[in-house]
Amino acid sequence: MTILLFGKNGQVGSELQRALAPLGKLVALDRQEADFTKPDQFAEIIRTIKPKTIVNAAAYTAVDKAENDKDTAFLINATAPEIIAKEAQRCSATLIHYSTDYVFDGAGTTPFKESDATHPLNIYGHSKKAGEDVIVASGCNHIILRTSWVYGATGKNFAKTMIELAQTRDTLNVVYDQIGAPTGAALLADCTAQLLKTAPHATGLFHLAATGETSWYDYARFVLDTAQNLGVALKLPPDAITPVSSKDYKTPAARPLNSRLNITKFQETFGITLPPWQEGVTAMLKQLYER
Repeated sequence: MTILLFGKNGQVGSELQRALAPLGKLVALDRQEADFTKPDQFAEIIRTIKPKTIVNAAAYTAVDKAENDKDTAFLINATAPEIIAKEAQRCSATLIHYSTDYVFDGAGTTPFKESDATHPLNIYGHSKKAGEDVIVASGCNHIILRTSWVYGATGKNFAKTMIELAQTRDTLNVVYDQIGAPTGAALLADCTAQLLKTAPHATGLFHLAATGETSWYDYARFVLDTAQNLGVALKLPPDAITPVSSKDYKTPAARPLNSRLNITKFQETFGITLPPWQEGVTAMLKQLYER
């Protein structure tokens, strides 16, 4: 089986290279080899490689920047996936694509199901929802995996930022009223590989996230507690973080308060038991800081 991976150097893409390599011939492309701001080249790439499976881990993820960069966000998150999906349909390939909890408005406290109505609050969320829609409309065999609060050992993420700030600052404000489940790139990659092995003909939309829930504030405290236990020197102790409301922590893009995702469909369909979010975060921090 030939697998074509777009976005190989991102947080998820880096882990996908590891997880997908044993499954067959893996052709992994970076942004120089497949520029998502110039997606007209993708048809030729796919027709040359002739993959059985296409995994799209490339995305525009700068949530605040997207508010003033709508065209680029939609180009990368919707136009490029549409071209890929149409080519997947033409060559009978399965397309695996990653989406986000930001397609929802975050109302209520109940975990969102795949069947719930979407209502993005920001440009990023709208662009990702548009990407989902064009993939479904293409008619290709697809698996869309919505996830939340992604982190990984490579690249930037919330956990690393908290540690860096706690090493230099005397104060740190973190929002307490946005709730979700931090989900590791390694978990996403391992689950992707597993479903390709056990259910290669599956299709549809699935929610995939670690189990449990937390706020950004409690997540930050957990990260700093774990880092301290690993011997990381911090100027700001975990209990010195100040919890603030979203109303008092203004950002260019609105964020959903409720990012909980119902993962029952994924677990039942693929027979995969997803781990608690703390497990993956601890493993990532040990990888980065344990000596």
